[in-house]
Amino acid sequence: MSRDRPFSYVLIANMGLKDVFVKNLRKYRKEKKISQMALAELCGTSTSYIGQIEIGNRFPSIDMIEKIAEALQIKPYLLFFTEKGSELTETRPSAKKETLSDAMKDDLIKRLTDAVRRVVKRTN
Repeated sequence: MSRDRPFSYVLIANMGLKDVFVKNLRKYRKEKKISQMALAELCGTSTSYIGQIEIGNRFPSIDMIEKIAEALQIKPYLLFFTEKGSELTETRPSAKKETLSDAMKDDLIKRLTDAVRRVVKRTN
């Protein structure tokens, strides 16, 4: 992503972080043409665990989120956002759109990380 253009994002307000994560995981995995089995191998986990994540029965730890993002060759926070013009944005036209400064992005990433840690603690 280029630094000379502002980062536009849509946080899906009516969906929980877990739902957004699941939709984005599936979307990026399919875009990269990676099977659940291949993703599991790249992440050092089982195919059934990846499947459980994708149907929303399990939620990965922060470490596993980082492994998943690395395997998909994306930044981890992209699993919690959709960029303008993506599938999720089109299905949620009422979502709020904003342009963020670098300081706001850093703050948002910190808050998202904290929220993910809380979700992980609740599911463990």
